[in-house]
Amino acid sequence: MTYDAMGPGALDYLPCRYGASKLLFRGPRRKLDKPYVAFVGGTETYGRFIEKPFPSLVEEETGLVCANFGCLNAGIDVFAHDPFVPGAAADAKITVMQVMGAQNMTNRFYSVHPRRNDRFVAPSDLLRTIFREVDFSEYHFNKHLLMGLQKVSPERFETVYKELQSAWVARMRLMMGQMRGKTILLWFAGHGPSDHSTEHAGLGPDPLFVTRSMMEQVEPYVTKVVKVVPSRRARQDGTNGMVFNPLEAHTAEELLGVQAHEEAAAAISQAIAELS
Repeated sequence: MTYDAMGPGALDYLPCRYGASKLLFRGPRRKLDKPYVAFVGGTETYGRFIEKPFPSLVEEETGLVCANFGCLNAGIDVFAHDPFVPGAAADAKITVMQVMGAQNMTNRFYSVHPRRNDRFVAPSDLLRTIFREVDFSEYHFNKHLLMGLQKVSPERFETVYKELQSAWVARMRLMMGQMRGKTILLWFAGHGPSDHSTEHAGLGPDPLFVTRSMMEQVEPYVTKVVKVVPSRRARQDGTNGMVFNPLEAHTAEELLGVQAHEEAAAAISQAIAELS
């Protein structure tokens, strides 16, 4: 692993903006005047602590211009409401949409920050009614909120859980249906889609609450589905080759590593070749 103890961040992500968007994307900035592949997703697409995340590796392997529109801790909302990304994704030759968790989006029960989707803003009147005993001022992040609700009442939490799943499917269908080019739905996680995400301890693994059934409901709206679960070798590789400072070590350990990104790039490049 690589450390840099001299500053708050060890890797220069060359942050850049596109069009009227207020979001900072992973650089370097790409010119979009020629056919390009758009990558839309969260922390994995952005490639936190990864010198060459899978969008960059796909660009090297295919020779196509690859624009990385990944955002840290993003949910669907940050892209759906952005003034630039939906149009850029719709105009792309191919759009690769990473499967993101269902917790980071505004829904009938709570609202999230429009750009930092992992941040809880406020509960709805409906959620206040269902969880009258909860002091919502204690929560600032969605996962913390959901863990608290689950602890208070697993039965009432199930209502919130199902709402998030339903909203995720509806929003993904809408977003993917707007694409004019070919589309790849990318599952990139340490496990494959399961039938019921809450079978795990706590809230479950990322992408949070997304099940096999939900993927199947979105599949008719995309050209191809690519599922990448890192190999045993990639999992054993851990943080080797990742770039971070000592204070970021715990966070880096929770993310997919360099070998996993290489495996994702290989799978995506193959899918692009099949679609060309």
